[in-house]
Amino acid sequence: MSFRSNKNGENILPFPGRRTLGSPGPVALLPVLIVLHQETSTPGRVGNALRALGHTLDIRRPRFGDSLPETLDQHAGAVVFGGPMSANDPDDYVRREIDWIEIPLRENRPFLGICLGAQMLAKQLGARVAPHQEGRVEVGYYPIRPTAAGHALCPDWPEHVYHWHGEGFQLPRGSELLAEGDDFPVQAFQHGHAFGLQFHPDVTYAMMHRWTTRGCVRMDSPGAHPRHLHFEGRAIHDVIERAWLKNFINGWLARAPRSVVLEAAE
Repeated sequence: MSFRSNKNGENILPFPGRRTLGSPGPVALLPVLIVLHQETSTPGRVGNALRALGHTLDIRRPRFGDSLPETLDQHAGAVVFGGPMSANDPDDYVRREIDWIEIPLRENRPFLGICLGAQMLAKQLGARVAPHQEGRVEVGYYPIRPTAAGHALCPDWPEHVYHWHGEGFQLPRGSELLAEGDDFPVQAFQHGHAFGLQFHPDVTYAMMHRWTTRGCVRMDSPGAHPRHLHFEGRAIHDVIERAWLKNFINGWLARAPRSVVLEAAE
């Protein structure tokens, strides 16, 4: 399935308070499950894109005792976000989250893992997650190269995207590589209805301020960019990354089973 925008206008949102000529009344959409890993974490720009499409967000933090659903029958999809922990950590909540990803995989529901979430998805699929062999990190804007499969899925990939990580992962067996990088070769991949992004299209301007202030220890690591380059990079690359994310989220949710869409409309 392609994530290309529909030129006939089906994906155009009407202005608030107005009805598109000939359009049906508003449809209650299923919520999207959001998994966060810190008390102050937010779904950022991914959450904004989902709300703009009409979805509510079911936000849960398993690290602090929230449970995860036994099925995604009542959700349009699930997004697992990043965090400072590792997919290799022995904490119970990390193990439970990785095990839980088997549910959207088995039910063929839209799943998106971002940074740590992508590493958890890769680990659930049997791939190795590990630091760079030379201790390098990606903290700031770095280039990515979409593959032919990535271009076929979603157009207009950004040339540079925002990163904040010190571990990467192998391409899981049976998965399709969508974008590659230099120090960390696997930057985006697809496995059925599940997607993993090593980078952070979710980061808002406010989040960047917080991360570059409170997360400064990793900014001393090999390969990390100094704080001022984060904002210089945002001024250059963010418009394209934001437009790409909107198109990606639209197509990602379109992969929900038709039966789920029909149930939501009833």
